[in-house]
Amino acid sequence: MNKSKIIGLAVLLIVIITVVAFMLFKPKPLQKVDGYLGGEKIGLFEDEEFKSIMNKDYGLDVNYKKAGSIDMVRADKENMNYLFPASQTALELYKVEIGTPKKSEIILNTPLVLYTHSNVKDKLIEHGYVIEENGSWYMDMDKFSGAIIEGKTWADIGLPELYGSISVKTTDPTKSNSGNMFAGLIANSINKEVVDNKEDFAKIIPDVKNFFGKMGYMDTSSHDLFEQFLKMGVGAYPIIAAYENQILEFAVSNPDDWEKIGQDIVIIYPTPTVYSSHVMIALDELGEETITALMDNKIQDLAWKKHGFRTGVSGAQDPSVFGVQGVANQINKVMPMPDFKIMEMIIDELKNY
Repeated sequence: MNKSKIIGLAVLLIVIITVVAFMLFKPKPLQKVDGYLGGEKIGLFEDEEFKSIMNKDYGLDVNYKKAGSIDMVRADKENMNYLFPASQTALELYKVEIGTPKKSEIILNTPLVLYTHSNVKDKLIEHGYVIEENGSWYMDMDKFSGAIIEGKTWADIGLPELYGSISVKTTDPTKSNSGNMFAGLIANSINKEVVDNKEDFAKIIPDVKNFFGKMGYMDTSSHDLFEQFLKMGVGAYPIIAAYENQILEFAVSNPDDWEKIGQDIVIIYPTPTVYSSHVMIALDELGEETITALMDNKIQDLAWKKHGFRTGVSGAQDPSVFGVQGVANQINKVMPMPDFKIMEMIIDELKNY
């Protein structure tokens, strides 16, 4: 065989090897995943590290449309692969109205908390509504809810610069999970224990309606409510109910802003509080694959360290890394939510109020 033929065969062999290698190792096209997402998890889903893990390790391009936890269950689900509300109440609603999902899994956890400003916190302590314990602040929900129902004003607790009656801003409990959970918490507080029957419901519902009737306009997204709290200040938003992870995520994502406002913003834990378990509902096989990806240790670690969701074993994660004053090491004083049937009755009453 002459030299030119040898060179030709060598070139051909190189071309064949290159083509085979390209076919074997070329990246597979990403599978596009669509679904409804609670606003408090947008920061995680927009995180470039999150996107990279989902893309490279699982071949998923995860997209979302923001919706409240209750709203998303009743929204148009055509071409959607998942729902990712902030509570198991939404899952129970799904089971009642639609049926058993293909798969569901609790992915993230965060307690419901109150956010306020240092001057408000000081007056709440002075009047016995809030106590300090191990560097964290706790709200006596029985006493505090009673003060709101009685119509006590901000002036009554030494804050005449704030307008009107004492109140807590929440999201709309008929559409969004944080408001829905706060409604359950208030119902339990008024009842002095978990509302678990129609007799208890009948006793507490007038006061629950009175409580929420003082709020005026309510956002439908905890993300929007928290942003308004930070932007509008104490005059417009003296106290809000939202998720613990939101302040932790903000402190990590906006260190310069946090340095300016961190001494004024205060996190207070309701006593007792309720836990928000963020459960993903898979609508099809792609939704199932997304659940598997979200349970990856790298995603779980990212969700805690950069976005403040409690994903590990209780007590194993150190919240001091966030530099946020008053964050509790463990959440011990937790009360169950009323069951789905009771919460559905509360929602129906508040819809018509």
